Amino acid sequence: MPKQVDHRGRREAIARALWRVVEQRGVAHLTMRVVAQEAGISLGQLQHYFASRAAMLSFAMDFASEQTSLRVEQGLKKLGDRPHPRDVLRLTLAEMLPLHADARATSRMSAAYVLEALHDETVHEQARRGLVQGRALIEQLVRRAVADGHIAPDRDPATETDLLLALTGLTPLIELGVIRPRDALTAIDLHLDRLFTGEDRSA
Repeated sequence: MPKQVDHRGRREAIARALWRVVEQRGVAHLTMRVVAQEAGISLGQLQHYFASRAAMLSFAMDFASEQTSLRVEQGLKKLGDRPHPRDVLRLTLAEMLPLHADARATSRMSAAYVLEALHDETVHEQARRGLVQGRALIEQLVRRAVADGHIAPDRDPATETDLLLALTGLTPLIELGVIRPRDALTAIDLHLDRLFTGEDRSA
């Protein structure tokens, strides 16, 4: 019988190779040939799965987003059946920062993708859709927390969402050693404490 090929698995392996190139060498070295070498396959084999650099990059970014979502889901399971919205927001924000190896790889991948999006209309639209969807999920959490009385009703959910996402802007400060990972977490905790001020969490 002919050998079954796991095409999805091959694409994911190529995506991880692309992440390693971005993390270890930078975006300037992100070519299909270099990624093929990192993945241990020929350029022709890589082109069988991705016809262009943009297609390869887009899949790698989608896969990075999936992995981030998976880490959040795994973290939520540890929080119990009905996690507090503050804890959900903290977990989500923390996983968007380069605080550990997996998050660092996907964070750098995201940075490379944004740079590519600035110069490629197709990539730009896909990147924009992803960010819009991600922001909508955060705003949904904030709106639900307001509706449930966890956040004061006079807080504007849209503005509070933007302020929460602004915390992910700490990424370059962490990457370049300006602040420590724990400093970023302290900033997140302080902001969330202020957002949820006045709530009795023991109730």
